[in-house]
Amino acid sequence: MLSGRELDACAALVDELAAFAIDRIVAQRPRADQISTKTSAADWVTETDLAVERHVRETVLSRFPDHRLVGEEYGASAAERPPATWYVDPVDGTTNFVHALPWSSFSLAVVDDRGPAAGVVVDPYRRETLAAVRGRGATVDGAPSRCSAAETLEGGIVLTEMTAQSLWPGMTEMMARLADAGCVTRVMGSNALTLASVGAGRALGAAIGAFGPIDCIAGTLIAQEAGARALSRTGPHDLAAGEPLLCAAPGIADALHAAWAGASGG
Repeated sequence: MLSGRELDACAALVDELAAFAIDRIVAQRPRADQISTKTSAADWVTETDLAVERHVRETVLSRFPDHRLVGEEYGASAAERPPATWYVDPVDGTTNFVHALPWSSFSLAVVDDRGPAAGVVVDPYRRETLAAVRGRGATVDGAPSRCSAAETLEGGIVLTEMTAQSLWPGMTEMMARLADAGCVTRVMGSNALTLASVGAGRALGAAIGAFGPIDCIAGTLIAQEAGARALSRTGPHDLAAGEPLLCAAPGIADALHAAWAGASGG
């Protein structure tokens, strides 16, 4: 487990890299020859993704050479028995980024043997930083943040995301159930920012079809440190890769979980 001093140093670097990411992502739009695809025609990557991750990778491993880093674009660094692992998604929501839709994010988290320790999700277009440190709460631009105090789904917003370009099982049924309860659903295009938005109190909850450490750990930590519950279909979520995830404000968590888990076949 990271000591208090080590956690402070990691949190400071998280903040430093968040500021870098804001400036780099909005600095310029990638040219056509700097945009390509990976596993499918809908799986985009740009030079911005690559440049941001290279900088994060070099900076983290220069400061913490015994740590491990796992990135969306370059994979995992080699490290035996690292005291902590960093997860970075340089541009979460690259499809939106490629098409000039201003909803994507930078996500960075550090995890030790106790779980998520510090994380940040940056909205570069609003130059806004959503962050959390384990046991110290969540913040938006340095000010404390809490999830919604709502006691009813009616009139609220629940965010969800597609799994790549596909609907996850039960997604449309959940949306229909929420509509019947007077609750609006939105699909925005960035797992990290969607989850962090729960921690900022802007959405009652967020439903993710398959938890991925790279783009979900930071946002989940922010939501939890702001008071949200992280749930699987059957109980508390253990942040296992591939498992469906629901982050929900406590006052509506049971009602939202019933709509989500039932629709998911849980």
